Amino acid sequence: MDRSSKNRLNHRMLAHFPGDTLFDRIARAVCRAGCLPRKELYEAWEVARRVHRRFSGGRVVDLASGHGLLAQIMLILDRDLSGGLAVDLRIPANAPHLAAEIMADWPALSERLSFLQQDLTEVALYPGDIVVSAHACGSLTDLVLQRAVAAGCRVAVLPCCHDLDSGDLGGVQGWLDGALAMDVTRAAWVRSQGYRVYTQSIPGDITPKNRLLMAEPL
Repeated sequence: MDRSSKNRLNHRMLAHFPGDTLFDRIARAVCRAGCLPRKELYEAWEVARRVHRRFSGGRVVDLASGHGLLAQIMLILDRDLSGGLAVDLRIPANAPHLAAEIMADWPALSERLSFLQQDLTEVALYPGDIVVSAHACGSLTDLVLQRAVAAGCRVAVLPCCHDLDSGDLGGVQGWLDGALAMDVTRAAWVRSQGYRVYTQSIPGDITPKNRLLMAEPL
């Protein structure tokens, strides 16, 4: 199966996820909803489980969340999370349908997950939060990092759509390709704000924009 496909998962794909693993159960719920591209399932899963290994507890806030799948998987993985908030300027119309299919298997999520359609600059964040964002396009990644650092939150981002004309390349683009230079500069900036930085990657067959930047206050 091409894990990078942008085709929507649907009922015809259910047979590809027959197991009793947590991933297969989540994948079947996504297939039943029929509204999410295949690559977004794999991206959210790979990011969520890496963040879960590093951070736990508090509230998860998924900024530029789209359908909010990342927040939902985080809540499934970590019962110690007090709740989850999925925030986007425009929440997709079928996001509640996806959430309903997932909640059919994990009904406790109905009391732990909320959606908020709001500008990311206006969302209240608190030091105990885990701020996550998978493929917030271009400068949105920088906004997520800035908001998280300002509030003293733990944070994890999977950057994409690097704007090499306006983004900060840190002067190292002579050694590194532009997108990598930008992400290295982001990691250095977060570290300069008194954070411990962790860098990982998700599998490249899902997306070439696979660098995962995680950080927590010292």
